[in-house]
Amino acid sequence: MKQLFIHCSHNVTQSALLEDGKLTEFAIERTEGTSLIGNLYKGRVVNVLPGMQAAFVDIGLAKNAFLYVDDVLHPHLDKQPKEKPAINELLKPGDELLVQIMKEPLGGKGARVTTHFSIPGRWLVYMPEADYIGISKKIEQDTERLRLKNLAESIREEGEGVILRTNAEGESRESLEEDLHLLRRSWNGIVSRSQASTAPAELHRDAGLVERMVRDVITPDTEELIIDDEVSAQAARAYLTQTAPALVSKVQLYRDANAKSLFDKYGIKEQLDIAFQSRIWLPSGGYLVWEQTEALTVIDVNTGKYTGSIDLEETVFQTNKEAADEVARLLRLRDVGGIIIVDFIDMETEEHRHQIQQQLELRIKRDRTKCQVVGWTRLSLMEMTRKKARDNAMNYFYETCAACKGKGKIYVR
Repeated sequence: MKQLFIHCSHNVTQSALLEDGKLTEFAIERTEGTSLIGNLYKGRVVNVLPGMQAAFVDIGLAKNAFLYVDDVLHPHLDKQPKEKPAINELLKPGDELLVQIMKEPLGGKGARVTTHFSIPGRWLVYMPEADYIGISKKIEQDTERLRLKNLAESIREEGEGVILRTNAEGESRESLEEDLHLLRRSWNGIVSRSQASTAPAELHRDAGLVERMVRDVITPDTEELIIDDEVSAQAARAYLTQTAPALVSKVQLYRDANAKSLFDKYGIKEQLDIAFQSRIWLPSGGYLVWEQTEALTVIDVNTGKYTGSIDLEETVFQTNKEAADEVARLLRLRDVGGIIIVDFIDMETEEHRHQIQQQLELRIKRDRTKCQVVGWTRLSLMEMTRKKARDNAMNYFYETCAACKGKGKIYVR
């Protein structure tokens, strides 16, 4: 069972996704600092760096944005030059161009931007200049993939690109065509505003958290969407009325006479508190030790209180299986990005190692963010990567300790 909860206050909006009662996704957006990913700007090139094959672009934010040469070339590989040109052959200081934020400013760095534009809708992602058709890998049936590909080919215009999202499975031509029409109209408006604007200028903002969650998460198998704010609930119903009328009834407005908060009522706050601890207990008594640094995230697996009932190898294997499930869930929940190393308990058999890797690969299929299991290293560590686009949720709740400066230890002598 899948449930989505959205809590709104005067300065922050939070969303929580529960799958079979377990918290699997969490997002937070502050009113004064909404997400920048997906926003489009008319920018001006400030500096070109041939040694880095990149350019800095002024888009009106506190720090200049960073644009790699690969993000200037045509998005379709077949249409790129056989020999990659240098960045200074493509751009020079003073040039004005349209760019889109693909990675938020992090750690003192400016945003990363691209000219490979994409605008997400309910059923598809519109790429106005990509000349490409893609279909979500989560749609596995060959006949459905072929149907969607043929349908997309028939409704797109020359040069346009579309990616059919997982939600598009089984949808009619009319639904997809209407979604494409809305996105195309939005893009045409962006182009018109760009022509009338002087750089730097913001041209388009992606949807806020409520609309993004309704657009990206609500599906027919979602049991309910509960929102504790009337205006946001009305906005959710309005969006679904336009894009998926059959799902409007799933939106419920939360009211509690005892003034108990939505997240307290459904145990979400308690699950959040546990999920962001450095030690996370597993069902059978084992535990994870979670260490997150600027360079990577390291997760250590321990048997803890679990002694098993058969033999040591079986005890280790069962603990590692539980750990694989929990690691996959917590990567989504904490929205961890970058390099991830998992130090599973050493296993004697290659078959058990193979099964643990398979288990991880199976669980990360539920993740909406691109996540990859790279495999076992020579030191028997599991290496993973997960796309990092924005600051992870933990940094919204915690800040570096002023006493220990993040070491977790205080000098005593």
